[in-house]
Amino acid sequence: MKKGFTLWFTGLPSSGKSTIADAVAQELKKSNLQVERLDGDAFRKTFSSDLSFSAEDIKKNNERVISVSKSLTEKGMAVLVSLISPYRQSRENARKEIGDFVEVYVKCPLEECKKRDPKGNYKKALAGEIPNFIGISSPYEEPESPEVIIETDKEDVAQCAQKIIATLKKLGYLG
Repeated sequence: MKKGFTLWFTGLPSSGKSTIADAVAQELKKSNLQVERLDGDAFRKTFSSDLSFSAEDIKKNNERVISVSKSLTEKGMAVLVSLISPYRQSRENARKEIGDFVEVYVKCPLEECKKRDPKGNYKKALAGEIPNFIGISSPYEEPESPEVIIETDKEDVAQCAQKIIATLKKLGYLG
């Protein structure tokens, strides 16, 4: 059985977490790995539909994602989590709990994220329609020592994906 791992994509809303994670997932599938994608939006609609976006509920949602990720990683899967996960402590908990954990900081300036804004959430948050919006009225704590930093305002999707694949090889997760 191949060794499982979790790639944890963190960054501001609209930074490109899901787009990059999807591209990496496609690359990993070419290596015959069992790949599972856990996307923050989809996870919230199913497993965490009972939670709000308060700091406490964000932490609870992250704990649920950590639990599922750990279980899948232990089964030898490549788990790709795209989740804002704004708090360092939650990401450190994920690292400790999961073990085979690779943090990917999807770095993108707030102004660029606001321009992308596919769901119009920044506009709503700035108008006061969405309380506790991360990056606007709620903090995002940047990672202090992620294994990979990708800058989606400077690198295209393919470059970002290749940088992550190279890191996985360097860390011994890929041959």
